Amino acid sequence: MRTIAGLGAALALLAALAATTSPTPARAQEASVAVTAIVEHPSLDAVRDGIRDELAENGYVPGENLDFLFQTAQGNAATAVQIARRYVGEAPDVIVPISTPSAQAVVAATDTIPVVFSAVTDPLAAELVTDLDNPGGNVTGVSDLTPIEDHMALIREVLPDAQTLGMPYNPGEANAVAALEIVRDIAPRFGFEVIEAAAPNTGAVQSAAQSLVGRADAVYVSTDNTIVSAIEAVVSVGRENDLPIFTADTDSVRRGSIASIGFDYYDVGRRTGELVLQVLGGESPGNIPVAFAQGTNLVVNPAAAEAMGVTLPEAVIGRATEVVEE
Repeated sequence: MRTIAGLGAALALLAALAATTSPTPARAQEASVAVTAIVEHPSLDAVRDGIRDELAENGYVPGENLDFLFQTAQGNAATAVQIARRYVGEAPDVIVPISTPSAQAVVAATDTIPVVFSAVTDPLAAELVTDLDNPGGNVTGVSDLTPIEDHMALIREVLPDAQTLGMPYNPGEANAVAALEIVRDIAPRFGFEVIEAAAPNTGAVQSAAQSLVGRADAVYVSTDNTIVSAIEAVVSVGRENDLPIFTADTDSVRRGSIASIGFDYYDVGRRTGELVLQVLGGESPGNIPVAFAQGTNLVVNPAAAEAMGVTLPEAVIGRATEVVEE
């Protein structure tokens, strides 16, 4: 009995030692990821944070085994080109441009370093890839094409008598032009005439919005980075003139627009991070299909609506996934 008991104790001791000395999960290898964005605003910042967190949760920890670089062009296309060239010279494992202008700058700068773009409205129109399912070459990424038809339906539900829809946009941003073309095509089906207002830089955003006063019954802002980065100026015009402001990105509702249907840009970043992980794991970007952001969150801001002379229907508030309280 003592022999059996002794054997049992020995086995238990060996098991305990094995448990305490078993190897920890292997850390990811050293890597470098260079991220850039055309401008800083909440949506694009959320994409960056989502990318970083997705990498960290999968073993690539900034400051430990991951060199995670980030630079913004501050809304300047020439600066975006300079950043792209600088990154190419530094030769990171992956370059991640956030937004169409930054993606165009990076793709023009290299055909060898893997590129995973994010928050690009129309990768085909921007000439980043020629095939969404089989991108080929060194490029893939995530599109943030928003549900514009749903936006038009929402505006019509809130404003049943509206006839004209103003749209400020930057004619120098390919994503802004692509969104405008889609709105031009879809809006008439909902009874809207589209009135454009060009804003080639952030300094021109307020005057572009002001030019729509008296000409438009409502304003729609797409995921145009120039306009979104200065959305407060558009909102100010809306409040001062009872001009309802609707946006394509939900973050702008928290900044004062009336409502939007869309997705969480942090989730867009996490999805982008998944593609980056595939590339770091050895997959060629050209073999990874372009992904599209998913989500149908309805975010509403009743106080902003009231400030612009609009009362949101209870049906709209009732089905919202988030009601912003000011």
